[in-house]
Amino acid sequence: MQHRIIVIGAGYTGAIAAGRLAKRLHRDDVAITLVNAEPDFVERVRMHQLAAGQDLRPRPFSEMFAGTSVELKLAKVTGVDVDRRTVTVAGANGAEELAYDSLVYALGSDWNTHGVPGAAEHAHQIAGRPGALRLRERLAGLDAGQPVLVVGGGLTGVEAATEIAEARPDLDVALAARGELGDWLSPKGRRHLRKVFGKLGITVHEHTSVAGVEADHVTTADGTSVPAAVTVWTTGFAVHPIAQATTLEVSGTGQIVVDSTMRSVSHPDVYAVGDAAMAMGPGDKPLRMSCASGTPAAWQAADALAARLTGGKLPTTKPRYFNQCISLGRREGLIQYVTADDRAVRAALTGRVAAVYKELICKGAAWAVANPLLGMPASSRRLLREPARTGAPVQESA
Repeated sequence: MQHRIIVIGAGYTGAIAAGRLAKRLHRDDVAITLVNAEPDFVERVRMHQLAAGQDLRPRPFSEMFAGTSVELKLAKVTGVDVDRRTVTVAGANGAEELAYDSLVYALGSDWNTHGVPGAAEHAHQIAGRPGALRLRERLAGLDAGQPVLVVGGGLTGVEAATEIAEARPDLDVALAARGELGDWLSPKGRRHLRKVFGKLGITVHEHTSVAGVEADHVTTADGTSVPAAVTVWTTGFAVHPIAQATTLEVSGTGQIVVDSTMRSVSHPDVYAVGDAAMAMGPGDKPLRMSCASGTPAAWQAADALAARLTGGKLPTTKPRYFNQCISLGRREGLIQYVTADDRAVRAALTGRVAAVYKELICKGAAWAVANPLLGMPASSRRLLREPARTGAPVQESA
């Protein structure tokens, strides 16, 4: 009998985990089903580019997983019962219940309004492709001189503001940040960020909290009205709510609590990766929601699950950070080098070279989805596979 593995969510982490499991385990011994609502891979780290009017290369899963044992099921996940080991989905043929032996939960996250009045009704978001396309259409309809306000001074907000300002220099682009612009960066990084913002003509409202959003303006915590024909909301992410409706142990943020192998601490047949997981990194700090955290977490989960099914050695490498890669439009970039636990150090790469570096990172992240075994030490690729249920040795597949 085949061991049934279901992976729900096909963002960076889910797609990488599914592909890596297919490479690790023999197709005669496991059935791997990847459940996703869309038929192609979405490069989430490029949504600000899509919103600014750029066309992205299509990446159909049918091509990415061609020749592998991954079966793609186009459907929306509507529920998970971790006690009965089932996933409920809604697809073209209606509702359906899928049974699993092992589950990889990779439903990711969506935008987070933090309950600010009017944000859900009037603001735009770029946490996914539908939102980015709606913003793209709205921006295309703006006349010269109209104000665009990006709310949120983190990585997503900085990239969105610079991308829009570069693509539409005729618009009045501004950014509202709760602290100082780039306050998490090194002095060199902050100087370069301010230089680029100045060159692009972006107005910065520092130490500004938005308390309400209307169709043509936002209201700050001190009562100031800031004009905004378009408000772009980039104040962080909220995880998919399905996990909270299960008996899984979750954190206060709704993330599934996992051990060092990305395995649920309450349900050993469930693994969680990416934004859906509360995983600890160096310094016992939670890994932040990002592609930089999710990709190594997906490697870790896939390798650990494969090892447990085959009697192999469990992976011991803990995800760590090396740098933060920030695009500032198509011609400028900022690579901020960081400690293992994601604190900025003095060194930073800036300018055109940094832009090229960031572009290579984005291409590499998409490439890693289709090449899931590359990117980890060779020693972690040498798991001898056995049938999950019989324990008899089998030949390793390519």
